[in-house]
Amino acid sequence: MRTIVMIFKGPLQSYGTGSHFEIRHTDDYPSRSAVLGIIAAAMGIRREESHQLEELGGLRIAVRVDQVGHMTNDYQIAAKHKASGDFERNYVTRRYYLEDAVFVVAVEGEDDLIDQSYEALKHPYFQLFCGRRSCPMTYDFLQGIYTGSAIEQLHQLPWMAAEWYQRRMRQGEIRLDIYADQACLPDNRQKSLRRDEPKSFSQLGRQHDFRFEVHDHFVLENPCWISQKETSETEHDAFAALSEE
Repeated sequence: MRTIVMIFKGPLQSYGTGSHFEIRHTDDYPSRSAVLGIIAAAMGIRREESHQLEELGGLRIAVRVDQVGHMTNDYQIAAKHKASGDFERNYVTRRYYLEDAVFVVAVEGEDDLIDQSYEALKHPYFQLFCGRRSCPMTYDFLQGIYTGSAIEQLHQLPWMAAEWYQRRMRQGEIRLDIYADQACLPDNRQKSLRRDEPKSFSQLGRQHDFRFEVHDHFVLENPCWISQKETSETEHDAFAALSEE
């Protein structure tokens, strides 16, 4: 078994799984639909080619939340037109995003499908986005391809959060959440239903099925942590020389 590892980061990301009409929400971490959509876009699979999308169903996905994003929203005014092309009205729409989030995404599967997906991600056919077209993928999102399962890679990779975020977490050990397909962690009992199994990306009618998702976590050391003892030993007292006199 082989695994592709990617880093999703950037000023804004958005991964909605249940939004309609004027208000478009985002989930707290990337959905299976978003990850498979990125791979499909890299392969050049168009929205109407649902039969080719089925081939990606054998991929299993796990996401590690390395840096929790802050929720923000964008106020927009859009124009609605009639079927004839004539202007009908303006309407207000709100779109929600994750700000300054960092996710480690691991995709495992059969060797042939993983190799094909990895080559496509290296040379994508379509532009890749973090959920929406206004959120382009960073140039260094593709980390590599490794031997082993997705969960093994998420446990081995270092903490990918920004240094300022690591310093702000004032604790020596950090707990990182992992959300994965049930097949990645079959023995985990903390599972829930999530409607993000893509069946069609067609703009005439997008279709998603339910799937079981499991939640896990693991603990790693904070490389930027400085204990109180170390701080007290290195703290400089500017008035110490004056008190001695």
